Amino acid sequence: MADTKAILDALRPVQDPELQKSLVELNMIRNITVENGIAKFTLVLTTPACPLKEFIVEDCKNAVLPLDGIESVEVEVTSEIPKQKALPSQQGIDSVSNIIAVSSGKGGVGKSSVAVNVAVALAQTGAKVGLLDADIYGPNAPNMMGIGEVELKVDKTGEQDILQPEFNHGVKLVSMAFLIDPDQPVIWRGPMINGIIRQFLYQVNWGELDYLIVDMPPGTGDAQLTMAQAVPMAGAVIVTTPQTVSLLDSRRGLKMFQQMGVNLLGIVENMSYFIPPDMPEKQYDLFGSGGGEKTAKELGVSLLGCVPLEIALREGGDSGTPIVVAQPESASAKALVNIAKAIAPKSQSQH
Repeated sequence: MADTKAILDALRPVQDPELQKSLVELNMIRNITVENGIAKFTLVLTTPACPLKEFIVEDCKNAVLPLDGIESVEVEVTSEIPKQKALPSQQGIDSVSNIIAVSSGKGGVGKSSVAVNVAVALAQTGAKVGLLDADIYGPNAPNMMGIGEVELKVDKTGEQDILQPEFNHGVKLVSMAFLIDPDQPVIWRGPMINGIIRQFLYQVNWGELDYLIVDMPPGTGDAQLTMAQAVPMAGAVIVTTPQTVSLLDSRRGLKMFQQMGVNLLGIVENMSYFIPPDMPEKQYDLFGSGGGEKTAKELGVSLLGCVPLEIALREGGDSGTPIVVAQPESASAKALVNIAKAIAPKSQSQH
């Protein structure tokens, strides 16, 4: 008759697909019990957004069922998201486990749209998520998140002022848009950009967060330098279109993060193809095709996914209801959810 040790031994060969290590060695198998031929245990994943959850559970059951006296296997699935470790030169945010930058080499590729929908998709899995709109010169995240003109509340009771983030679609949000008038340009030099980003990192009541998604400005400037130097980042995501000029700029952005020692989680190819609403079975490669895949292979990074261009995706951004909420069955929403589920485990692999 199999006991708890036999079950643990049977589960040793089962690996986490992303970390390529035994679930037992990673302490992901806990609370094993055997009673009346029923084996029960808890599987503790590193993210609730694990895309291979069902496969891991199936592998566990297949490993235990052949044991003597085991008639059925019950697996309870939970998650514990490990916290990214800071370098001596960095200052982490105590209550934030993982900081993920969403960046692009050039503007106009849909970076903010990807950042917003990835944040909301992660929140839909049960993760605690924040969104820092670090695009100081063009802060559009509040509009995309359905948060109108608001004035951030400030807690002045402590040694320093603490900003209270806004909240919608399961995501906490801070943005420069909350601090300026709608038509007011931000005419700032580098030191001021550095200061406001640090304030958004360290002087915001983020609470407990599993993921803080940072919507970066396009390019390779002050905001990127501040982020890479100030906080430990779980990784960066580069957004591009299939168009050659976009790919050239995305390579520069990618190389910048590599030079600064930031883990590259992969490339997202946005506007991958156009799906006309009256002919959903058709696809048109408006900006070329295969560029993201080719670039990812050349640079040795993952292609996290390809997001088609649909009218509903643009409508969701304009109306303040991200497409993963407004039309979850659309091709764009499904692609963005899969990208979020690809990003989450990759951000854990560097711990």
